[in-house]
Amino acid sequence: MPNSQISIYTQKELGEQWLRRYRGCLPVFACVLGFTETGLIPGISAAGRTPEDRKYTACADAEFLYYGPEYKAQYPLPPLAAGASPVLISRAVFESLKIPVHLFNAGLPQPPAVPVIDLGGAPAKCLSGGAAMEITTVHHLFEQGLLWGERLAANIQQGYLILGECVVGGTTTALAILTGLGIDAAGKVNSSHPVCNHAQKWALVQAGLEKMRGNREQDEIFQSQIQNSVDPLKLVAAVGDPMQVVVAGMAIAASRSCGVMLAGGTQMLAVYALISAIAQAYALSWQPEAVVVGTTRWVAEDPTGATVDLALNLGKNSLTQNGGTPPLLATYLSFADSRYPQLRAYEQGFVKEGMGAGAACIAAHLSQDWQQHQLLAAIEAQLERLSTALN
Repeated sequence: MPNSQISIYTQKELGEQWLRRYRGCLPVFACVLGFTETGLIPGISAAGRTPEDRKYTACADAEFLYYGPEYKAQYPLPPLAAGASPVLISRAVFESLKIPVHLFNAGLPQPPAVPVIDLGGAPAKCLSGGAAMEITTVHHLFEQGLLWGERLAANIQQGYLILGECVVGGTTTALAILTGLGIDAAGKVNSSHPVCNHAQKWALVQAGLEKMRGNREQDEIFQSQIQNSVDPLKLVAAVGDPMQVVVAGMAIAASRSCGVMLAGGTQMLAVYALISAIAQAYALSWQPEAVVVGTTRWVAEDPTGATVDLALNLGKNSLTQNGGTPPLLATYLSFADSRYPQLRAYEQGFVKEGMGAGAACIAAHLSQDWQQHQLLAAIEAQLERLSTALN
């Protein structure tokens, strides 16, 4: 009997099978940190009050996840317009359940002040230029993803791998990837704002894809093995961010031997679409039935996005057909009764997800049968400790 704290929005039967299979199992968590200059555009993201703050969001989240609230951070959590970083949720669960955490730097402007596996990537330029990353960097990061996915999975006997991310501006690069793969995603993605800034995102994506097509006319090699279609790795180089191919590679490799939960909403649906397209274009084997997407109710039910529609659209596209529509799961965590206004802000649509927050809660429900009150207590305790440490 699936847990009442977890909702399944698409592929119900597959989702239920996956949950039954991993009930009582503890996951391993890998979080891939990346950066795109898209995140510095005024108003594009609420993950940090100013563009300057947003340069350090991933470093701050990584430090908090690793060391917790009492640690004097080199990069403290940035102030948000409203709400509190979702890393509080992830940290509460991983600390309580002693879930192993691995942090990967796929391309940040500065190295985080935590033990991190550096993948030798680089930050992406703004996607509107249509030349976000060097293709050699993308290939390198994809290979690193395959390698680390296999390594992480090799140490997982019964459990599963949660793949999380932190990329400010990442829902905009996700929109670019989905659109570039021919998936109807306009007006369907989420954001850290209470009302999604669809027009701003769409204008950037259109500009980036236009430039990419201009470059592509001069580059006949852009055609992949699939007739008249985009090479998915070249698409990432044009309009993506460094996290996307790393997580895609990790998921492809890990799915061959264990369960995989892609932790996030829009960004992980884009990664799932990439996995399908890359596997098809490069004839790589993977196990779609091992992979689910896990997020929060605030993402899955965001009235200013259309996450469920977006997940369903993946199954309608020829480039992503071999993966079809993934099971989309969400924790039913609510902050409506929280005594902290920063947490209640989630119920107004701020923040919503990040750093594997939704998947962490799903893991707590699955392995320890945690209910709403246990999750809320653990998360509020993190916030209390953080407030005490800061005073």
